[in-house]
Amino acid sequence: MTEQPQPFDLVVQGTLVFSDHLLPDGWVAVRGGAIAGTGQGAPPPARQVADHRGRLVLPGLVDGHMHTGSAVGFPGIEGATSSAAAGGVTTCVDMPYDVPQAVTDATIFREKVGWVERLAHVDVALYGTIRKTGGVDAIAGLAEAGACSFKLSTYEYDANRFPRIDHPTMVAAFREIAKTGRMVSVHNEDQELVEQLTAAARAEGRTDPIMHCRTRPPLAESMADLEIFEMGLETGAHVHMAHSSLSRGFDIAADFRARGGRATGETCLQYLCMTEDDLIRLEGFGKCNPPFRTAAEVERVWDSLLSGRVAYVSTDHAPWPRERKIYRGDIFAVGAGLTGMQSFAPVLFTLLAERGLPPSLMALYAAERPARFHGLFPKKGALAPGADADLCVLEEGDFTFDAADIRDREDARWSPFDGRRLRARVAATYLRGACVWDGGSVLARPGTGRFVPRQHAHTYIDAG
Repeated sequence: MTEQPQPFDLVVQGTLVFSDHLLPDGWVAVRGGAIAGTGQGAPPPARQVADHRGRLVLPGLVDGHMHTGSAVGFPGIEGATSSAAAGGVTTCVDMPYDVPQAVTDATIFREKVGWVERLAHVDVALYGTIRKTGGVDAIAGLAEAGACSFKLSTYEYDANRFPRIDHPTMVAAFREIAKTGRMVSVHNEDQELVEQLTAAARAEGRTDPIMHCRTRPPLAESMADLEIFEMGLETGAHVHMAHSSLSRGFDIAADFRARGGRATGETCLQYLCMTEDDLIRLEGFGKCNPPFRTAAEVERVWDSLLSGRVAYVSTDHAPWPRERKIYRGDIFAVGAGLTGMQSFAPVLFTLLAERGLPPSLMALYAAERPARFHGLFPKKGALAPGADADLCVLEEGDFTFDAADIRDREDARWSPFDGRRLRARVAATYLRGACVWDGGSVLARPGTGRFVPRQHAHTYIDAG
């Protein structure tokens, strides 16, 4: 007698969005928290069926660049990952620049992992970094502890928490990071140029919002890009621009790849839609580094994305307290950074739809590619058998983003996208087969999320 197959734990129905095509009338079968299969038509037997027919079912988004602890330290993990669940983000790749100190050795790293396991609503992977001086020897231990990538900076915000790394130390760090197979992401702005221009603006009494753009011009980025990629070429490290607001950055990276370098870069959601005019309109709530650019530059960044020169799209989510973002006549006194996690999926979908582009690009650039670059693929970032059953369900329609609905601390409920008309909303989010957002409430509890270590010791670069 032939044994009948056991029903799946869950089947999710809807239009499946893969990184290269859509599958109408599709289904995802889940067993043991992992995807057991996908198909089209009549679904297989399951203990539970989630009927999302008429909606889009994407892999859960992987935000490759976010800061949960830059404002309130490790406890910030709780609110930020709650907003991630509401935004269809199932894996957060969190930066190491936490309050009161950065994640610069394996001991601090393991402490942060403990906070993730206690507080996170979705899964979290972690960057590591080094101290301003004398920290290169800690790189191997950070990699062994599970760091998915490293982050360094050419610009200093704080000598302890977010230091500028000098060129000799950066070269030494790149050599060590290359041995681990990890990518090293670099904050790419030239310190000397920005400081001189800022001092000159202050001397002239120019502290109005547009001066944030004028004191951090495109040249400040491209100079830093050239430096870090030259060091990468010398050391063999995979060097990555943390947030390029310029198409020129992607041109430079392609140039270095053609010369044998491992050079890549990401862009952020804001650089695909926000302009200098938005900074004037939003004042402090539009301040981020690098700053917004011209409307023409936004179009050029889109050209870079659609030509395959962008590694992935991230948010650079930084949930500063509202008080730190209020402009009171001095734009330089305002904290730099934007909230973006909960708006990530609906805004990116809307930007693609407004240009007549398919949502498959969202699955590629906001799920699969960041998972690949951070060594989390194939566990994360794909609708494929064996992957974690992480899903983002989008309902198309006419919606408006309301910052008051952000599921984070009360003082972090602000957004540059507040009032933005949207063409979709996140109707549901699934983490390892469990519904953690039902379209109205975060169902996950602190500790539902897990730390996700890097899955393998080799880097990923698209040669295109």
